[in-house]
Amino acid sequence: MTKPDPIPARLAALKSMSVTQLKSEWQTIFASAAPNNSRAFLESRLAYRIQELTYGGPDRETRRMLDLLADEVSGTLTRKSQIADPRNPVVGTRLIREWNGVEHTITVLRDGFDWQGRPYKSLSAIARAITGTRWNGYRFFGLRERKRGND
Repeated sequence: MTKPDPIPARLAALKSMSVTQLKSEWQTIFASAAPNNSRAFLESRLAYRIQELTYGGPDRETRRMLDLLADEVSGTLTRKSQIADPRNPVVGTRLIREWNGVEHTITVLRDGFDWQGRPYKSLSAIARAITGTRWNGYRFFGLRERKRGND
């Protein structure tokens, strides 16, 4: 017989703790004084850290992607590589989609996509221009994210 996972119980217990108890838990887990943030912040950060310590944090590729996003948002691109969605095909690939009897061809560029001679940052913007409604661009053009372990 397997032992039940204690983590869900620990996470549920956070909801019933007082702010003083949450701050005490923070001191135990982080070995530093808790910030004077909202109860919701303390709960969510503690819950994340408990899971991270038990199950592990984000993998190297995810951390790299987050670093690149942070650089991009702050406007300080210190890394040489840019963020690239792993679902994007190789630069130069042509995506063909028929919509209402009209065939649309999109070319994958290094920093976006080309449709009808105009550059677009996302496939979703092109799908919206074609259909007049919001679409997930990857879904509209039949691109799926590869499942881990199927590479």
